[in-house]
Amino acid sequence: MLSPAQASALFVALGAVGVTAQTQSLWDQCGGIGWSGATTCASGSYCFHQNDWYYQCIPGTGPTTAAPAQPTTTAQPTTTLISTTKAPTSSSSTAAAPSPTTSVPSGGGGGGGGGGGVCPNVPSSLGASVSTLPDPFTFAGGQKVTNRDDWACRQAEIKAIFEKYELGTLPAKPTVSASYSGSTLSITASTGGKSISFSVTINKPSGSGPFPAIISYGSYGASIPVPSGVATILFNNDDIAAQTDGSSRGKGKFYDLHGSSHSAGALTAWAWGVSRIIDALELTKSQTNIDPARIGVTGCSRNGKGAFVAGAFEPRIALTLPQESGAGGAGCWRLEAWQNANGYNVQDAKEIVGENVWFSPAFNSYVNNVNQLPFDHHLLVSLVAPRGLYIMENPDFEWLGKISTYGCMGAARKNYQALGALEAFGYSQVGGHNHCSFPSAQSSELNAFVSKYLLGNSGTTTEVFRTDQNLNFNIESWCPWSVPTL
Repeated sequence: MLSPAQASALFVALGAVGVTAQTQSLWDQCGGIGWSGATTCASGSYCFHQNDWYYQCIPGTGPTTAAPAQPTTTAQPTTTLISTTKAPTSSSSTAAAPSPTTSVPSGGGGGGGGGGGVCPNVPSSLGASVSTLPDPFTFAGGQKVTNRDDWACRQAEIKAIFEKYELGTLPAKPTVSASYSGSTLSITASTGGKSISFSVTINKPSGSGPFPAIISYGSYGASIPVPSGVATILFNNDDIAAQTDGSSRGKGKFYDLHGSSHSAGALTAWAWGVSRIIDALELTKSQTNIDPARIGVTGCSRNGKGAFVAGAFEPRIALTLPQESGAGGAGCWRLEAWQNANGYNVQDAKEIVGENVWFSPAFNSYVNNVNQLPFDHHLLVSLVAPRGLYIMENPDFEWLGKISTYGCMGAARKNYQALGALEAFGYSQVGGHNHCSFPSAQSSELNAFVSKYLLGNSGTTTEVFRTDQNLNFNIESWCPWSVPTL
């Protein structure tokens, strides 16, 4: 998947002359309206038709003829959660995973009842394969979530499962010091006799403050329009954990501090960096004039994945704004595998671990059978709920998984439903624009979420779940579980 900077450069360069390369490398552009560069891909990859404006070299041998059109879909109201396709056809078992080694709270974690208030441990094995999306409201051992205290335990279990099987361990908070000069916030983190330092740039609006702020992955600035009255914090996440390709494993300041063999993938390392920024904002509030209780986070494409994980792992983030995060972000691994089995060409778990180091090396063991995982990315949203979350997706790039993200986030929305917080959840899939460029059709939605969750305008209407596509897809067939009232 292209970085926002790479994508921007490629789209600006459409129609450029003087391109001399005869063969495009893996992940490079290889065609599209106005493209005058090479159309042949390096050995082991082929030129895939993402849309009429953009073709990309992706792994594989490719079709022997022109890329097939997307499977035909039929009209369905675009704001509904349910449409009419068949349920997944996998025959995998739906048996419960092994029981945890400690008791699940009964009547709440320590707040009453007979369970003793002990949350379950992470299961030591994966359990049976499940072809549908795992139930957010059932512990790995089979016990049901029935109240808010149980939900807190289930969130802790989900977080630990993500760390163990996909994302790697999020280290504990180190000792943090910070200073602020001009527009630069300098941060030092120390642990185990080692220290690293990095800095972020704060751009503030006019006025007296204190201001809410959006942390933007990538030192070039946010690809979403930041509403007035909100500061931006430019976070060079590549400095914390590199993401050039597979050779980036263990490189970056996070690994200088925690060791090059640390289990955390880049997404987790970046989330750790976001937490250090918020630590620093808490230490320097009087100098920065930034309110650390009103922080958002955003990023696009690969950095959208990062923003999503940061929102999941850092509870001090008030509003999470992932843009075009696709596989490893808003998409579900099971749905991506299902799409590819039904004629689509979508980034999936098998491909993504070979592209970059976003995930823990432990994840590689499961990518060929994602049904065995005790989670999917609708459960990443379980870690954000009920805080503000507005997800922006682009159906024009099938590689991102327009059905996968729609279905996955439709299932994820049920986390907010259970908590009585549907107004805090937004999913908006709008096409007709380039990768990581923001469409005006989403402006009112973005402004509403920022207004409510960062600017404090509580009366703003925010709930949204929509696509501008006619998707013939049944979300409910992937969610054979009931939604409790917690």
